[in-house]
Amino acid sequence: MHVNKVDLNLYRVLDAIYREGSITRAAATLNLTQPAVSHALSRLREAYDDPLFARSGNRMVPTPLTRSIIQPVRDALEHLQTTFSPPQQFDPATNSKQVVLAMRGVVESVLLPELVAELEHQAPLMQFSSVRIPRRDMESELAAGRLDLAFDVLLPMGANIRHTVLLEDDFVVVARKQHPLLQQGLDLRTYLELRHVVVSSRRSGPVVEDFELGRMGYHRKIGMRCQNYFVALSTVAQSQMLLTIPENYAVRNQRYHDLEIWPMPLELKPVSSYLYWHQSMDNDPANVWLRQQVMALPLRG
Repeated sequence: MHVNKVDLNLYRVLDAIYREGSITRAAATLNLTQPAVSHALSRLREAYDDPLFARSGNRMVPTPLTRSIIQPVRDALEHLQTTFSPPQQFDPATNSKQVVLAMRGVVESVLLPELVAELEHQAPLMQFSSVRIPRRDMESELAAGRLDLAFDVLLPMGANIRHTVLLEDDFVVVARKQHPLLQQGLDLRTYLELRHVVVSSRRSGPVVEDFELGRMGYHRKIGMRCQNYFVALSTVAQSQMLLTIPENYAVRNQRYHDLEIWPMPLELKPVSSYLYWHQSMDNDPANVWLRQQVMALPLRG
């Protein structure tokens, strides 16, 4: 017989009879009538096809089957009872939670080192995993609890996904130091004449800054397409190509490459990064704490 065909309250009766050794005393502890307890026992006997208890004088003696199942029954009842207990207080100093964050290139490079450095002493037992998932799966992954938080541009999401702006960043242009064609500075004409590195996981198609340029009637020349911003910066440092990226990332990586940062020669809409979580985590102590730590990070370069 499947468990979904058995009233789980019957197991409370089984436990009480086992503990008290008497239907009468079990009824008293459960605040039930003796006929109600006898009826419950009859239903369990039918379900298990076993008498479960045998009368010996004034005492109900459990059968071997009852002795074999009583501990799992008690464990299950105890686990169920804990679901009605107040949630334990969240203590980051002793919590060993594995935090899973959905991030993409620039956000991961800017945010993850800052977050881990900030929480290294506050939450020394926590483990952090940064994963890249398809954007179409973000909502379901958050809902299933496989992601704690997600970071991305503004995306269409269902009403059960919460979001807030984490960072707004201006675009800048990165070029090699002492670029021979930028001795007089970077104007729009030079920007459009030089070739550019584009970072994207897609094989073709425009990226965010191309959409903005196209909206204003401009088109730039693409010289290379790659999947990694570090590769893009390394390429720019060794060529005459340009790279258009958020200022935060440019400032943080300037020290690792022989690069110069130029303002955009025309005004583009800032790129915004959003923090996402599932509504079921609104009041979860660990998730609330983690969101607070993320929002408090000094993310400006």
